[in-house]
Amino acid sequence: MPKTTSRYLNFIAGKWVESRTGKWSEDRNPADDGDVLGEVPRSDAGDVDAAVKAAQKAFKSWRLVPAPKRGEIMGRAAAILRERKEEMSKLLTREMGKVLEEGRGDVQESIDTAVYALGAGTRLMGETVPSELPDKFAMTVRAPLGVCGLISPWNFPTAIPSWKLFPALTCGNTVVFKPASDTPIVATEMVKILEEAGVPGGVVNLVHGGGGEVGMGIVNHPGVALISFTGSSEVGRAIAESCGKNLKRCSLELGGKNGSIVMDDADLDLAVDGSIWGAFGTTGQRCTATSRIIVHEKVKAEYLSRMLDRVKKLKLGPGLDETVKVGPLVNAGRVKEVHGWVEKGLASGAKLLCGGKPATNGVLKKGWYYEPTIFDNVKAGDVLAQEEIFGPVLSVITVRSFDEAIDALNNSRYGLSASIYTRDVNRAFRAMRDVETGILYVNSSTIGAENHLPFGGMKDTGNGHREGGWTAYDIYSETRTVYVDYSGKLQRAQIDNRKVDG
Repeated sequence: MPKTTSRYLNFIAGKWVESRTGKWSEDRNPADDGDVLGEVPRSDAGDVDAAVKAAQKAFKSWRLVPAPKRGEIMGRAAAILRERKEEMSKLLTREMGKVLEEGRGDVQESIDTAVYALGAGTRLMGETVPSELPDKFAMTVRAPLGVCGLISPWNFPTAIPSWKLFPALTCGNTVVFKPASDTPIVATEMVKILEEAGVPGGVVNLVHGGGGEVGMGIVNHPGVALISFTGSSEVGRAIAESCGKNLKRCSLELGGKNGSIVMDDADLDLAVDGSIWGAFGTTGQRCTATSRIIVHEKVKAEYLSRMLDRVKKLKLGPGLDETVKVGPLVNAGRVKEVHGWVEKGLASGAKLLCGGKPATNGVLKKGWYYEPTIFDNVKAGDVLAQEEIFGPVLSVITVRSFDEAIDALNNSRYGLSASIYTRDVNRAFRAMRDVETGILYVNSSTIGAENHLPFGGMKDTGNGHREGGWTAYDIYSETRTVYVDYSGKLQRAQIDNRKVDG
């Protein structure tokens, strides 16, 4: 008997349905190309339209559900996620590839975000301010926007969707959600949990498919009021252009080329710990991954000696093996792309210290692995220091002073995350003032954002919005100003109260 492959469906108007196209795509384990997790629909604009219409219809009633009640549903989702954390973590690792410890962290972040949304349902606050006229009351309230199109990436299959889904729903919006094509099954389980938690039919709609057909179909649909996208800066520009033409709200979380400064007074053991975690955690597949080390010449030799000794001992393999520290890249195309950047780095004159090729020994030949790679002799303007590689590749830039380090760090079109290792409080505060990033860590890695604080960056990293914490709720709500005049007469602001005597 042939092995039966599970099929996962779209979720539209509260029902699990096949795509109208009748087409399917396989979802494979990046640690083992022969392990097919299932098949998902290859949807098109017709499926998107059905989902948007369902969301528009559901919005009429969902927006009237009191925000604390909407928050309670998010709280129930948190409880279900907590109960299923280990199950979800193992599925996530099998589908995306990150090691199980990180898979658990990914799911925990979605739990924490749901718990935050539970409380936010009672904190969708406005302001009350004095009116300039007598017998008149002035305040602001929050209002939902309508249908939100949420497009998420594959590298954090539960955490990043939770950043979008939970605030959007708590604010009273309805949703059309397109997960990444590399991680559709974890996204399906997330939607099932929301359904189980009590989200009414049509409030959350899930459409699987490619970025061109489904992603841009959502972006261009006139019934969608807001787009939230996490992905590459190139795609983000195209989305922003489309949204701009239609005056559609657009929240973009895009690329990064993050650097850690290691000063001559740094705790080198701590700096090495943070560098390894930042560069090779999630196999470098984070928008906040440490891609550049900017190290003072006085400590460079000792730093690199300790770093190389540790990196060469990192164990690669399937993420479900809890002795493994570095999992696979997400697909075969990523291996080719990362290797292409490595070859460009070699051509530019950078010195390869370790790694530099796909890893294919033993069990690794089944999956899409790349050796942890470190380059030395990289200049701040070189290709390795400028382009987002999104893989386990670290470039070392040598500097002679703090000011030179800051200049090297800021020499990037991106501005997401940065860190500095120093014992000098004055340098730390100057870094807080001078780095051109949305996130800064002092004596820590460039990764490790906490869900209750704003997350986002400057320059080509985004368009100014911040996901996470209280700022996410600004993305998914409108501010409505309300005046209540109980004087019994027409009062004209700036006129009746500004008449000149005599």
